[in-house]
Amino acid sequence: MPARYPILYSFRRCPYAVRARLALMVSNRVCELREVVLREKPPEMFEVSAKGTVPILIDVDGRVLDQSMDIMLWTLRQNDPEKWLIPEQGSVAEMLELIAEFDDGFKYHLDRYKYPERYAGVDAETHRQEGALYLDRLNARLSAAEYLFGNNIALADVAIAPFVRQFAHTDRAWFDEQPWLGLQAWLAWFTESEIYSSVMQKYPKWESGNPGVVFPSS
Repeated sequence: MPARYPILYSFRRCPYAVRARLALMVSNRVCELREVVLREKPPEMFEVSAKGTVPILIDVDGRVLDQSMDIMLWTLRQNDPEKWLIPEQGSVAEMLELIAEFDDGFKYHLDRYKYPERYAGVDAETHRQEGALYLDRLNARLSAAEYLFGNNIALADVAIAPFVRQFAHTDRAWFDEQPWLGLQAWLAWFTESEIYSSVMQKYPKWESGNPGVVFPSS
């Protein structure tokens, strides 16, 4: 693996890693992808970031980015061919504000809805209803436009959609019964898109001392 490639520690199903890979893919930023198993995190991850969670990107100059939104902005500010940072409506600041609300509030309820056994005294139904309030807001936006900030795909769509997908698939029958026609169409667009399929390819587990895989593949 040539040294000129940044290194990306990733886990296929992690929504934070998914959105980082989406931005790297659309900007055609070639990396050495190191797929990790979360139960067996390689020590190299902790050597560069005490956080110890994916995604982590190490640039060729040694700079470490260990937050998914930092990775997205870093690569899109270098090359943004689909204009994800130029929403048809609103601004980057407004998109980042909405993303932050979902990263904080919605993710809190998503975790307790999807994995109630991990939290003492948690009622999954309560957190499903709290999470649904966030989705009501998205559906209102998506009833007025095709995407969250107008009729063109933008950063907010690809940053939030992986988390909505997790919520939906926790109980898909229930999700499909909700009066969220705009949201359901938007999620179908995301999960059926070529770029989503491309970033969700399966990769072999990375082993210390071995090269990773080239991402995106040519």
